[in-house]
Amino acid sequence: MGTMVSFKRPDGQELKGYLAEPAQPNGAPAVVVIQEWWGLNDQIRGVADRLANAGYLALVPDLYRGKSTVEKEEAHHLMTGLDFGDAATQDVRGAVQFLKTRASRVGCVGFCMGGALTLLAAVNVPELDAAVTWYGCPPLEYIDATKIRIPLQGHWATQDEFFPISQVEGLTARLKEAGVAFDFHQYLAHHAFGNEQAVGTGRIAETHYDPVWAQQAWDRTFTFFGQRLR
Repeated sequence: MGTMVSFKRPDGQELKGYLAEPAQPNGAPAVVVIQEWWGLNDQIRGVADRLANAGYLALVPDLYRGKSTVEKEEAHHLMTGLDFGDAATQDVRGAVQFLKTRASRVGCVGFCMGGALTLLAAVNVPELDAAVTWYGCPPLEYIDATKIRIPLQGHWATQDEFFPISQVEGLTARLKEAGVAFDFHQYLAHHAFGNEQAVGTGRIAETHYDPVWAQQAWDRTFTFFGQRLR
């Protein structure tokens, strides 16, 4: 359904991404999709396709510049090699700016590492109109909530080994103090409960796909984007 496209970052560097288009692209709202630590793989392309099927232009910026993996150690290596500040202020912002040339309103959704980057984008990308994070949060000292001018939605797993609920509570306190409009939901689930390819590989035993919770989180995501972007 989608194709690889090139676009420019604010600093002029070129970046590639996977663009999925809806059946009626004219006037469609748009969403930047941010990968998990595995890279730009079939699963995250499938997320973009899902959004396109629902009527959104969806773009996944290739943060790893062509690399992806199914091995946990390599994924960790790729993630730790990523400059999160540069990714949020340049790669993600460039993707948002590219979509803004085609859509009046642009949202952002990210998962795991991409969820953390989504929150950084909410702070650093003024062109964004709404953002949804799935089980991902950066260290709280990097979130200046007073700079967030857009509504947020969050989907958190109470059994998450990577992003503990205590961190989410700290984030909630910051957002409340800054008067940010946010809508957070907790699920009795493990990390990456929305990743349907995280089952049975043996390599990512910490992740547990839960189709019931995933569907509920997707329903809420689509309702939120429908209200904020259409």
